[in-house]
Amino acid sequence: MSLEENEHFFCPSCGEPNGLLVDLTAGPAQEFVVDCEVCCAPIVVYLKIRGGRGVDIDVRKENE
Repeated sequence: MSLEENEHFFCPSCGEPNGLLVDLTAGPAQEFVVDCEVCCAPIVVYLKIRGGRGVDIDVRKENE
């Protein structure tokens, strides 16, 4: 079983796709900030790990 999973999401500022390496050992609910790979805008990422059934990702602009 892998402890990391590759996921993708779209930047809420510019709409471009971004990649994310999710640490499955960091808990079932995670929140952190990343910068868009294209426009560099800060993105707040909310993750919910569904115990072997995937990852739910919600992203928002930092000041939303």
